[in-house]
Amino acid sequence: MKAKTPTESRTVITDLVLPSETNPIGNMFGGELLARMDRAASIAARRHSRRIVVTASVNHVAFNKMIPLGSVVTVESNVSRAFNSSMEIYLDVWIEDRESGMRSKANEAIYTFVAVNEMGAPVPVPPLEPETELEKERYEGALRRRQLSLVLAGKMEPQKATELKALFLD
Repeated sequence: MKAKTPTESRTVITDLVLPSETNPIGNMFGGELLARMDRAASIAARRHSRRIVVTASVNHVAFNKMIPLGSVVTVESNVSRAFNSSMEIYLDVWIEDRESGMRSKANEAIYTFVAVNEMGAPVPVPPLEPETELEKERYEGALRRRQLSLVLAGKMEPQKATELKALFLD
C-alpha cells in the first residue's frame, strides 16, 4: 500500500456560530464543537484510507477559549499517524476576530478513527509519511499516545512500550 502525506487528508471546515448553537451566556456549546470536529476528522480519515471510517475515540480535547455567538470558526484536521487499521487525527480550531479578521487558535483535539469494510470489520490503511516539522512532531507523539493508551487499558506492558519506542525511533 502506497504511503500518503498528512496534506492529502487535510480537511478545513468553516462556519458561523448561530444562536441555536450557544449556551445562555452566548458561547458555543462544547458538544456542537465536538460534532464539528468529529465531521472534519471523519473526512480526513476517509481521505487517507478511502474506506468507511468510524470514530474509535476522542483522545484529547482542549477547550482553551470560549467561542462567542457570531464567530467564524474554522476546524482544520489531518491524519497525524496511521497504524494498522486506525488513524490518529489531529484537529486545530481557529476563530476569526470580527473586526480585524485575525485568526487565533481556540481549541485542539485528537481523535482516533478506524477504517472498516461494509460488514464493519477493520481493514488496513496506508502508512503515513510526515513532511513538515510539525507533522513529524505529531507523528512521533501519536506513537507515544497510542502506547500509553494501550498500557492504561492493560493491553500492553509498560516495558514493551519502551522497547517499541526504541524500535520506531532508531
